[in-house]
Amino acid sequence: MKLAGRHALVTGGGTGIGLGIAAALAEAGAEVTITGRRLDRLQDAAAGNPRLHALEMDVTDEAAVTGGFAQAVEAHGPVAIHVANAGVAEGRSILKTDLEFWRKILTTNLDGAFLTIREALKTMSQLDYGRVIAVSSIAGLKGLKGAPAYTASKHGMIGLIRGLSADYIGRGITFNALCPGYVDTDIVDYNVQSIMKRAKVTEAEAMDIMVNANPHKRLIGVEEVAGAAVWLCDPASGSVNGQAIAIAGGEV
Repeated sequence: MKLAGRHALVTGGGTGIGLGIAAALAEAGAEVTITGRRLDRLQDAAAGNPRLHALEMDVTDEAAVTGGFAQAVEAHGPVAIHVANAGVAEGRSILKTDLEFWRKILTTNLDGAFLTIREALKTMSQLDYGRVIAVSSIAGLKGLKGAPAYTASKHGMIGLIRGLSADYIGRGITFNALCPGYVDTDIVDYNVQSIMKRAKVTEAEAMDIMVNANPHKRLIGVEEVAGAAVWLCDPASGSVNGQAIAIAGGEV
């Protein structure tokens, strides 16, 4: 219960990696606000866990973000831990990328992280402890074939984290990015269909492409990413700052 008394806010907290991190933070004692665009999904995710609290919030809408944070702070106090996880994972070659698609990816993944981190810091600065974690991707550390917009957005998240870590050095707030490879979530099902369509391969072959992209030849468990997030929130991890941590089975 090292995080007892802390308020965490996790965007995209209704499913997948976000929900896994939120549940792990709650198990460590934090009161966790989970946000997303579908309130019913968030409420289902929070059902049965008294430390999970559903809050509808669209990270691409500045008014929704500022209003959502105000509501969360009023209910559970200043945000001590913020996990910027909300995002979209879609690939499209550059010649098939129009400005609408480019802006969709960048607005959700990068603008969303900027807006929510900014609002979190407004309340976090009142405390003597703070943790900001951006869920980037292995695509934030290298180029991901067939997904230049997604790759750019995830590189941008790491740049944001590194810039903020320099700005806030010595103030008790750390900024780090988690960079998972292919994780066993519902997004895998979407990616299988996308790969099948683009590469003209079978479902099994599409799954093999993702599995083999991880050097240890298996999908990464949500709990592995969640465990890293909880570790970063431990008071004993206060000297880990400005890092982009690969959780990708040995990717270097």
